[in-house]
Amino acid sequence: MKVKQGFKLRSICGEFIIVGEGLAQVNFNKMISLNESAAYLWKAVSDKESFSVKDLTDLLLAEYEVEEEVAAKDAAAIADKWIEVGIVEA
Repeated sequence: MKVKQGFKLRSICGEFIIVGEGLAQVNFNKMISLNESAAYLWKAVSDKESFSVKDLTDLLLAEYEVEEEVAAKDAAAIADKWIEVGIVEA
């Protein structure tokens, strides 16, 4: 997977928001709100050439005290959501 160009994480009034910047995102009419752990993942992978659900799982395991099965399930869910809303390419 890869983060699509032009999407940036911003902190607005204490909330983490993904916003589209530039002409390529003119048709992007959504604001994506992220919780703290999703924002952590976004920051960790947004500049990478590519990343996988395994990479997201490993990041969660490194940052939080969580079972590997839970981390893998959460990582897959966030990756699927990012793809669904169009901010990440599969």
